[in-house]
Amino acid sequence: MRLTEEVRVRAPRPVRLGPKSVAALVLVSAVGVVAFGWPLLAGAGSGLAHAQDAPWLFAALLPLLVAVVVATISESGMDAKAVAMLGVLAAVGAALRPLGAGTAGLEPMFFLMVLSGRVLGPGFGFVLGSVTMFASALLTGGVGPWMPFQMLAMGWFTMGAGLLPGADRLRGRAELAMLAVYGCVAAFAYGTIMNLYGWTIIPGLGSGISFVAGDPLPENLVRFLAYCAATSLGWDLGRAVLTVVLTLTIGPTLLKALRRATRRAAFDARVGFEKP
Repeated sequence: MRLTEEVRVRAPRPVRLGPKSVAALVLVSAVGVVAFGWPLLAGAGSGLAHAQDAPWLFAALLPLLVAVVVATISESGMDAKAVAMLGVLAAVGAALRPLGAGTAGLEPMFFLMVLSGRVLGPGFGFVLGSVTMFASALLTGGVGPWMPFQMLAMGWFTMGAGLLPGADRLRGRAELAMLAVYGCVAAFAYGTIMNLYGWTIIPGLGSGISFVAGDPLPENLVRFLAYCAATSLGWDLGRAVLTVVLTLTIGPTLLKALRRATRRAAFDARVGFEKP
């Protein structure tokens, strides 16, 4: 008797994280935390600078990103279609970034990262954020020692959207409201993290906001908060407001499109054989 193949595709949902994916994400995040935070613990005479450690961080980041992708694919059964979708979204995000031209923090790529992370999940979300920032730097000529730090910060930003609850059941206005709130908070968090990179290498600031190598950590943190309020609060506010507005207005349409593409790519398809 002839057998027929039937592919059953479930409702699209974020790609799950297995033990290998979690381990890879924890490792790359630990490297990122050390990269951002070591100047706060370095002595006054260490002579180290972010401009010197950036190439090493970039060299460590690339294989770790590949490890996240390989682990996610091996544990979820995804194929080349997932990698292709990742590349398309990264290209779109890179093209969106220059549209704001750096004006008042208006960067439309952030809302795309929120929605993509929600649909693709935290593992692919982290890789998407990092790759998008890398492609954007190449596109705009923004390659410099800050680039690997931007890749890490954007990776965390997009991964966080994939970790939000209710991925299988929360839909409609409640989901959009949650994504908008996350986008607002994460936009400020992204700016704060990047401030930590720039603040430690900018000389000649006011005595109340300057980084002082070797000073106690609590004193430097107080100066850092003052630095953020004095220099980037308005910039981060523009990014947060635009992310919220685009999420609430264009979000429903884009979420449907992303989920439709995920469903057609059959990321979660299971193949079975039945007798006719």
